Amino acid sequence: MVGRVVDISEDGRHLAKDRGFLVVSESGKEIGRLPLDDLAAVIANAHGLTFSKNLLTALAERNVPFVFCRSNHMPVGYLQPANSHHEQAGRMADQAAATLPTKKRLWAEIVRSKIEQQADALRFAGAEAGAFALLARKVRSGDPDNVEAQAARRYWPLMFGPEFRRQHDADGANALLNYGYAILRSGAARAVMSAGLHPSFALAHINRGNAFGLVDDMMEPFRPQVDLMVKELIDQGYEEITSEAKRELAGVLTTDMMSERGATPVFVCMERLAFSLAQCFAKEAKNLELPRRALPLER
Repeated sequence: MVGRVVDISEDGRHLAKDRGFLVVSESGKEIGRLPLDDLAAVIANAHGLTFSKNLLTALAERNVPFVFCRSNHMPVGYLQPANSHHEQAGRMADQAAATLPTKKRLWAEIVRSKIEQQADALRFAGAEAGAFALLARKVRSGDPDNVEAQAARRYWPLMFGPEFRRQHDADGANALLNYGYAILRSGAARAVMSAGLHPSFALAHINRGNAFGLVDDMMEPFRPQVDLMVKELIDQGYEEITSEAKRELAGVLTTDMMSERGATPVFVCMERLAFSLAQCFAKEAKNLELPRRALPLER
């Protein structure tokens, strides 16, 4: 079962564990509870939140990320379990020993998939996407020509209009994108840890200040799902983060994409991608299990 993403967006709430439940309280009064086993991620997106150690321990035991967000809805930290897979030590050793050519080849697979997903998202949005098939074919090992950036320069104006600029600290569509990506990143973090991989050993997002470089690698093919959801919200008149917009974007992990095994929720596709990456590092597989095509959003 794909779990629920819980967003705590109201200030001053207290989160605790009561037996097998996440309990949310305000001023000492319980206002809601959810089974811990049903959770996929908890997003701390408000001010003045407090939470118990017992809750954080229970979430870690279940491999449920606890995500801390800034005021612009961008994640700044994650609580992740220290040991989430029975083969974790061996898989991390394989990961650390992976050669540069292997990592470059796998990164090229991810970039191609992302560009193909961007093309699908544009088609569903009613925009022209003819050039993207050619761009995907141009991607070489390690993407030395930075085809990913070439595609992005074409993609954003087609998706959100010629005046749009992707800015992490801006309002409007950018804030909606930030929030959707925070949900997506939490799902990717959980998938990486579930596969017994270390989130810092990245393929391409290599930065000494980013402890979740591999998570950022893994979420790239799924970003267009968020983009399409934000496009639909903008078309419906949403210009800022609202509770309704949050509910829509929180559902990104349960939207379907096509895979080798048919229509599959995004979160399951992420798990399969992370597991296939672990197999590639262990030389048990050569290629990643990437989503094939996006599907029209149905909610």
